[in-house]
Amino acid sequence: MQLALFIIFGALAVAGALNLLLQRHPINSALSLVVVMMSLAVLYWSLGAEFLAAAQVIVYSGAIMVLFVFVIMLLNAGEEERTHGSRAAYIVGIPGAAVIFCLLSFVFLSEQKALGLASLGGHLNNGLNNIAEISQVLFTKQLLPFEVTSILILVAILGAVVLARKEEQ
Repeated sequence: MQLALFIIFGALAVAGALNLLLQRHPINSALSLVVVMMSLAVLYWSLGAEFLAAAQVIVYSGAIMVLFVFVIMLLNAGEEERTHGSRAAYIVGIPGAAVIFCLLSFVFLSEQKALGLASLGGHLNNGLNNIAEISQVLFTKQLLPFEVTSILILVAILGAVVLARKEEQ
């Protein structure tokens, strides 16, 4: 069952990512990004990371995507023009992607026995669930970076509003 969930939602995430790149209208691209993020939430949930799946849905699929759509609408972005792309991207990018794919395939195939023995979430089976452990770290040791991130998002929203504001003459 877990393999079927992985295949279905992994393919859905890849299809959403490709649709994100191929869309001409920015709002449609943002909605494709929501599909990718929801698919990732299901993949996190299937790995046993319930807190991370819930945070993915609430924070990224909800709040951040509302922020993206809000900024797109404020900037009044219309359809984008198609370009043929950069020549350097074709010369370096396609062979580079092929080399990285071959390298990763070689590593995964040569280390298949070691990778098969890996267990996910094994250190969390000591009586505490992962939500309690994450919240303990987040609200004690990582409180300052957590609050700085919220201030950074607020500054980004204010910057988008200032940039999108129309000057009166």
